[in-house]
Amino acid sequence: MKYIPGPYNQAQLKQKIDAIETSLTNRYLTSGAITDATEQRTWRERVEDASFGRNTVLFDDIGYPSVMVAFPAFKESDVLTGGKAYPHPAFIVDGNIKPVLYISKYQNIVAGSGASARALSLKGVDPATYVNYDNALLYCKQKGAGWHLASNAEWAAIALLCESRGFVPRGNNSYGADHSVTSEKGVPSYMYSGNTIGRVLTGSGPLGWTSDGSPFGIYDLNGNVWEWCSGLRLKNGEIQIIPYGNAMKLDCNMNDTSTEWKAILQDGTIVDPGTANTLKWDYTAAPAASTANIQLNTTLAYPQPDETAYGYKEFQTLTAKAGVTVPMLLKALGLFPSDADGYEGDRFYFKNIGERLPIRGGCWSDGANAGVFVLHLYSIRSYVHTSIGFRSAFVK
Repeated sequence: MKYIPGPYNQAQLKQKIDAIETSLTNRYLTSGAITDATEQRTWRERVEDASFGRNTVLFDDIGYPSVMVAFPAFKESDVLTGGKAYPHPAFIVDGNIKPVLYISKYQNIVAGSGASARALSLKGVDPATYVNYDNALLYCKQKGAGWHLASNAEWAAIALLCESRGFVPRGNNSYGADHSVTSEKGVPSYMYSGNTIGRVLTGSGPLGWTSDGSPFGIYDLNGNVWEWCSGLRLKNGEIQIIPYGNAMKLDCNMNDTSTEWKAILQDGTIVDPGTANTLKWDYTAAPAASTANIQLNTTLAYPQPDETAYGYKEFQTLTAKAGVTVPMLLKALGLFPSDADGYEGDRFYFKNIGERLPIRGGCWSDGANAGVFVLHLYSIRSYVHTSIGFRSAFVK
């Protein structure tokens, strides 16, 4: 849709971009990779024209297409009161500011297997599940330089931008529909327990299920399937990150024993894990089961003795132990609320024993607990489930 002055309503815009993206999906499903440069350019131009440049099609090293949303850089102060007038951490890689990130418009599927496995972002498909953390990393990295598993920093940047604009996306968090607007539904792609709807086809929901309420936003950040995110973990309760946007680097090592993992002090300084007084998630008493008695701390007063317990709380109600300062970095990374509202009841979960990797967004059965700020930090890296998938991203 070349730009012609005049009014366009959302339905017209959605119809146009949907038709092109559905054609692209069908082209891939029938014929596989697109390696001809002219055909690649045609698909890219069609999507960019229809979205006024907000979406594009990127092709990986094999020629698999992915529909991506261009996500321009913004300052921390644009989304956080008291934030720095400097780009949000998601846009900083090796100290260099990236002017735009490209986020998968849709939860990903996987083409191929082993060394040939690649992640794809396409409309109208059943998202991949039963993918563990390391494979999610692998399927993105194998696409080539610039490709990566969407990072926690990127996810947080998107969530904070949604909140700052006063638009929190809905989604498939209630068995094919949204719990708060039950008339909003997606097209079922997976049924479980008989005839109960679980997953829906990517991008099959209404515009309220995108990151900005437009046909060109990121779909399904709230519900459908949980999504692994890179660059964040808990290690025995200690909050550890791959600093800023460095998780996007092709050679970034996120193994359990990697020295690239860093901890955080109360003033936001990045230090080696195990340094005294780094920030940790802790209980306020010895946990025996699920408990909301949790807090941010600088010591681990109550490490859980086994897998039985876990901590949980609504994200907006998270607190720090008296005397503990919460740095702006934690708020910028979506690890602590910046105020007391705007989070729609999204939940925070953790275990402070061993290594725990993040999943975000919630799934089809999480109701009000799902959303762009929900953070689940008690899965181990080998965990797989029918409700856990992932999303790739790209940076130049």
